[in-house]
Amino acid sequence: MRDVAIVAFAQSAHRRRTDELSEVDLLMPVLHEVLGATNLKANEIGFTCSGSADYLAGRAFSFTMALDGVGAHPPISESHVEMDGAWALYEAWVKIMTGEADTALVYAYGKSSPGQVRDVLTRQLDPYYVAPLWPDSVALAALQAQALIDAGATDEPALAEVAARNRFAAADNPYAQLTGDVPAGGHLVRPLRTGDCPPIGDGAAAVILAAGDTARALCERPAWIRGIDHRIEAHGLGVRDLTDSPSTRLAAQHAGAFERPVDTAELHAPFTSQEVVLRGVLGLGDDVAVNPSGGALAANPIMAAGLIRLGEAAARIHRGQSDRALAHATSGPCLQQNLVAVLEGESAHA
Repeated sequence: MRDVAIVAFAQSAHRRRTDELSEVDLLMPVLHEVLGATNLKANEIGFTCSGSADYLAGRAFSFTMALDGVGAHPPISESHVEMDGAWALYEAWVKIMTGEADTALVYAYGKSSPGQVRDVLTRQLDPYYVAPLWPDSVALAALQAQALIDAGATDEPALAEVAARNRFAAADNPYAQLTGDVPAGGHLVRPLRTGDCPPIGDGAAAVILAAGDTARALCERPAWIRGIDHRIEAHGLGVRDLTDSPSTRLAAQHAGAFERPVDTAELHAPFTSQEVVLRGVLGLGDDVAVNPSGGALAANPIMAAGLIRLGEAAARIHRGQSDRALAHATSGPCLQQNLVAVLEGESAHA
């Protein structure tokens, strides 16, 4: 086993539209910033892994174009996941753990503005029974929210409080898209109001991982990955209890999240109702700073928002604002697939 840490994190300013920018234009400043934070050059990175979705770009193998932002020469060891960048980080972590690399660059990006996100996300549903009905992402999240309300786990005012808390926290985040007093708005799909849903926008993020003494040389206070795991729910929504998330609980258990309390949690909860589920499953009380960055309710670049949760948690450890943090990422409808990581600063490990 090797000690692996997040040693640098960078992200773009998240905006509703970036029509003037290609994916490469969006990504390159972020890559330059994260490499600059460690004084590493591209040819000094042992492994590169990215996360994105061809469905958003509307063309096959679109991620190969983004590699122009990394540099085509010299040749690099590279991989890609058709998922949120959090899963690219998992692959890079495995690569370092096996000893095949000592450093890794992980990046993710998403331009949601060119298309209709609610329609695009139907392509990840069960293709035989659910996708032909075209239930969009907001409608499915509304089913989950209504299930929570029917079970007595929350109500509409409580969901509005979740939205307000996240976006007020985002007032200190210069990269956030929505901050401060955002109106709850009317019902988008009952019981979810506009304010219960994430903003649609474009953005990118990147992190650098390093092992052992290399991490200590690159970062004054590395964010050590003490545990990381991901699990998935059944594909059929009808066989799931939408008020619970067994996959999150199991991933957290295997990541060691329940061994000691955390002081910070960055949860990838695009809808307010999903934060209710996650806080209950993970046992997060009022003594834990949940989404101090504002979370996905403040900025939700699809395919990068999960990686940003890991990056934001790591950044708080880098700044000395956290000793032990939990980071969560999700993919699919109603928290279908979930990743949980536990990060610690050097003093917490010692």
